[in-house]
Amino acid sequence: MNHPLPPETSDRPLAPGQRLAHSPRATLSADCVREIEALATKYPEKLAATLPALYLAQADLGFAGLEAMKEVARVLDIPEGHVFGVATFYTMFHQKPVGKFHMQVCTNLCCALRGGAKLFEKLCARLAVKPGEVSPDGMWSVEEVECLGSCGSGPCLQVNHEVYDEFLDTARLDAVISACRQGNVPVWGK
Repeated sequence: MNHPLPPETSDRPLAPGQRLAHSPRATLSADCVREIEALATKYPEKLAATLPALYLAQADLGFAGLEAMKEVARVLDIPEGHVFGVATFYTMFHQKPVGKFHMQVCTNLCCALRGGAKLFEKLCARLAVKPGEVSPDGMWSVEEVECLGSCGSGPCLQVNHEVYDEFLDTARLDAVISACRQGNVPVWGK
């Protein structure tokens, strides 16, 4: 077998779902199940409820790992493969845990021209966390993203679901970090 990975992994490579982080809980809360069931009644087909159901599952379990995907499929009674495809295609679903404050910085062309990449580096340095990792205290995670829809006023920073743009500079970045530390930004999943 001609395989690009080292011999110790080429005999039995993991399937895509097996490479995902695992949630400490394997099932959704009863409240989340009820919300997804109610949500499904608003759509002509259950498949159409996949995106909002994944949002609910992600908020309930902390991230959209394999357990969340399987639970959404079970509750909606739709194929697991469909849910897996949706959850891994869209970047707003996190397949591994994120910090209490998940910070995303746009470094696409418009934001990059206005300092987005430098802002991203400053953010990582100020929080002492590397992209794709969660700080040891569980407070911070950072991610470089392609677009947050604020091309005219970037660079843009999104903290959980809150967007900060309007020519975000170092001083405003420090103010946003301070607001997070003081609890003035909604925590992830709330």
